[in-house]
Amino acid sequence: MSGARGNRRGRLGWAFYDWANSAFATTVIAGFFPVFFKTFWSAGSPAETSTLQLGIGSALASLVVLFAAPLAGAIADHGHRKKAGLAIATALAVAATAALFWVGRGQWLTAMMLFVIASIGFFMAMVFYDSLIVDVAAPADYDRVSALGYGLGYLGGGVLLAINVAMTLEPHWFGLVDRAAAVRWSFLSVAVWWALFSIPLFVTVSEPSSRTAPGARDALRAGLAELAVTARDILSRREVWLFLLAYWLYIDGVHTIIRMAVDFGLSLGFGQQSLIVALLLVQFIGFPAAVGFGWLASFWDTKKAIYLGLAVYAGITAWGYFLTAVWQFYVMAAAIGLVQGGVQSLSRSYFARLIPENKAGEYFGVYNMMGKFAAVIGPALVGVTAAATGSARLSIVSIVILFAVGGFLLTRVDAGRAAVVEGRQA
Repeated sequence: MSGARGNRRGRLGWAFYDWANSAFATTVIAGFFPVFFKTFWSAGSPAETSTLQLGIGSALASLVVLFAAPLAGAIADHGHRKKAGLAIATALAVAATAALFWVGRGQWLTAMMLFVIASIGFFMAMVFYDSLIVDVAAPADYDRVSALGYGLGYLGGGVLLAINVAMTLEPHWFGLVDRAAAVRWSFLSVAVWWALFSIPLFVTVSEPSSRTAPGARDALRAGLAELAVTARDILSRREVWLFLLAYWLYIDGVHTIIRMAVDFGLSLGFGQQSLIVALLLVQFIGFPAAVGFGWLASFWDTKKAIYLGLAVYAGITAWGYFLTAVWQFYVMAAAIGLVQGGVQSLSRSYFARLIPENKAGEYFGVYNMMGKFAAVIGPALVGVTAAATGSARLSIVSIVILFAVGGFLLTRVDAGRAAVVEGRQA
């Protein structure tokens, strides 16, 4: 058992990593990189070309993570190197993000390469970070600790995004010559923010030590051998594979909404500034809401709280059919902020209850792999429905199927039965 488990400083230090790395998710991935890539780094190229370049880069990062995440988790488990893996992935991502500051106009290939490296580092770091939850909290505290992490992530990401948006809207307030300079400084601010606020985790969180921890080469060899074992192990654990299937379906719906919300708003004629306001609403409402979901799960039931979130998501998706005004888009953003962090954080904590603690790294590698493989069915479902019905609004409603089927499969998962198999308390 880790010395940080049951230690309030360790739990808070762990949760603060969400505050640190969420700046990359909001400012870089969701906020500035796609637009700046088109208008600055890929300036002069046809819109279709820059879209293709961006799509290939994003797909490449996802593909690497898809295959590398389970292996990295297995290696970390064998050598008790989850913190070391987190440090390496974070350093890689921070350095690549900072380097975007020096990429000049028209250098789209350099910008894309750095973005791919930073994205791989970001998502690989999440494998090690998520798996450390079993070292900082007892099973009874998983919900609250996981929710605290997501809550701080929404708040931290929202705070820096708000500052970065102010920099781009009024660059002279910050002594900057124009918006392009403001965006470049925003990327550098993300790197500094990420590095600075990662420190609490490395100072306060400890892993179990092992006198027989293998060397790096032996850990790699053992990790490779363990992947096949892990696959068979998961298939032999009904609660684990059934949860992963349910999670893949409903988180696909969540990710589809995240990816399509801006495009949907633009298709309805809403301005870019309105979309930024909506994004900030999600971030700042997401902080207390995610923490609230952790509190709700502690006295109600984790699965019931997830069901509540999925039901709200289904309602939001259905309501999207009738959306016509900006204020309705804001209400939708607020509703998403209320449940998005809750569904994500409680899914993470519930999964932690289903798995063997000594294999948390490799299991969370598979968990994160499923998350990266999400938003595959949803966009296809939306596209097929739109083509079949000729209605973009009706195509959005089709996502409800993912929440319904995923939620139903979740009803068949029993954490208590998994705890009996692992010989511990749920």
